[in-house]
Amino acid sequence: MNVREQTVNAIRVLSAEAIQKANSGHPGLPLGSAPIGYTLFADFLKFNPKDPKWDDRDRFVLSAGHGSMLNYSLLYLFGYDISKEDLKNFRQLGYKTPGHPEYGHTPGVETTTGPLGQGIANAVGMALAEAHLAAIFNRENFPVVDHYTYALCGDGCLEEGISYEACSFAGSHKLGKLILFYDDNDITIEGNTDCTFTEDVPARFKAQGWQVLKVDDANDMDALKRAVKKAKAEKDKPSLIVCKTVIGFGSPLAGSESCHGSPLGAENLQKMKENLGWSEEPFEIPAEVAEHCAQIARRGASRQGKWKRMFKEYAKAYPELAATYKKFQSGELPDLKNNEDLFKFEKPDATRNTSFAVLNKLADLLPNLIGGSADLAPSNKSNMKKRADFTAADKAGSNIHFGIREHAMAAITNGMQLHGGLKAYCATFFVFTDYMKNAMRLSALMHLPVTYILTHDSIGVGEDGPTHQPVEQLIGLRSIPNMKVYRPADGKETAAAWISALSGNAPTCLVLTRQNLPQYEKSGLDALKGGYILADSDKKTPDVLLIASGSEVEQCMQAKVLLKEKGVDARVVSMPCIEEFEKQSRSYQDVVLPPHVRARVCVEAGSPYSWYKYAGDLGEIIAMNTFGASAPAGKLFEMYGFTAENVVEKAFRTINKQ
Repeated sequence: MNVREQTVNAIRVLSAEAIQKANSGHPGLPLGSAPIGYTLFADFLKFNPKDPKWDDRDRFVLSAGHGSMLNYSLLYLFGYDISKEDLKNFRQLGYKTPGHPEYGHTPGVETTTGPLGQGIANAVGMALAEAHLAAIFNRENFPVVDHYTYALCGDGCLEEGISYEACSFAGSHKLGKLILFYDDNDITIEGNTDCTFTEDVPARFKAQGWQVLKVDDANDMDALKRAVKKAKAEKDKPSLIVCKTVIGFGSPLAGSESCHGSPLGAENLQKMKENLGWSEEPFEIPAEVAEHCAQIARRGASRQGKWKRMFKEYAKAYPELAATYKKFQSGELPDLKNNEDLFKFEKPDATRNTSFAVLNKLADLLPNLIGGSADLAPSNKSNMKKRADFTAADKAGSNIHFGIREHAMAAITNGMQLHGGLKAYCATFFVFTDYMKNAMRLSALMHLPVTYILTHDSIGVGEDGPTHQPVEQLIGLRSIPNMKVYRPADGKETAAAWISALSGNAPTCLVLTRQNLPQYEKSGLDALKGGYILADSDKKTPDVLLIASGSEVEQCMQAKVLLKEKGVDARVVSMPCIEEFEKQSRSYQDVVLPPHVRARVCVEAGSPYSWYKYAGDLGEIIAMNTFGASAPAGKLFEMYGFTAENVVEKAFRTINKQ
């Protein structure tokens, strides 16, 4: 047995041992796909384990994230900062080997995967980012951006609808440096795929504009190498390499669904080792395997050194480009808070329009801003007017047409942001975040500062009716940890929301109106605090607090005037972002919402569930407890009680409860 075969078996045994010790995990994929992972790392992947964030490294995405031990075994063997103790403590608290790969937790893991299909779409985003940056920065003899994105998926990933969306996008945009390995083993948790997944996968990918290659036996590493070389030779199409594997290879459970998601068992593990000719102690590897992998890792470090020397010469030949490249990679922002031009708004306008104005001003300041819409740019105002479109023919363009693919759009945008060097956004109607939810959740889990432009934010959509009128979406997104949800009341709050989105380490939703709203004199940067006093009472202690977000701030401002005429002094609090308000000090929160003022009215054209905390025990909430209806927006606001008169009525009701 040569050292290459030994190393493949080391991957298999380490994976199975870790899963057995944890008494939890998925051994089937690592045992079957070990030759794929090894061939990629040993023969093709450009990486340096001592610098896992090297800009020009190749990316490897394990879309089938349940097979995480394959990834961890590879990273361990090839010298990343993962220890033997990490392997021995697979799926245990405090170690670098969680049940599914987690970005930011394990060195060398490029994205958080597990929800099937997400990794494929992330990989598409990474390949898009590489193509875009290469088009901007590369010059003859200076390929400063020149790397591939590889992903490994299984049947489950390809059954998920997001894979259709993402792969269609990749083929249409000719992302030739994207290579997808398909672990074709015909098995899922419930058994053989012959009852659920019988389509012609190669024909599907060919129809989507991909090159399709086949490896009849994944244990044939020479065939794998030939396939990858052919994939890399095709510059105008992404490539699918269909690899026929045996789930649980080498074990008595090979070919069976019983080894998909459960440990092999001690007896089967021992028989597998015997079948593979493995005699090492648990979690030990032969010295020749260790040296072989170390030599490959050193080669990677040498390649990075060569790249660094090239970049020095590039900086001499193209100093401005090199400086811009470094700025892209650093994520550096100009001083946006003191940029008065971002806050210039006079006439009433929809916040989708004020967002459009801010976006285009930001586009002049941030050359690495990139994004687009799921076929709705004219409606959600998400295009950059002075920028070209990103197309198969012009990858330097930065307006992306995602097509009607909301789910893939969000996951592709995650991939762009993960790649580095870019500030990515995407856009659709707010109600369609239901399609995007899993990818948005992963944005938050990975702390990715993706900006989501979400327009047509409420029953204000009007005539399109309840299918297009968001009701429960606000509370749904607010419930995601680390997600910021901004619903600005005017242009200056919209500008502040954009600044918050670009400045943080969390995704931000900009929830924007279709209908025009007033511009308020005292709005602005205070919106960065999430909630603030927009219009104060004349008294030291207000009689009632009127609290709202977005378009309903207008009704509260009108109600304040009406209440004043009736001898009631109200304070209007604009609450564009509950998450940011909750981060403020208790003393600040108490200044804005004095605890002793129990008369409160909270107003929002969405679910009431966000507001019980702020309404308190005596407060009133004006919100949506049903779906909307098809009618002009003004009629609907009146019908569902979003009027100044109803705010006044509720104000008196809460005052009278005291």
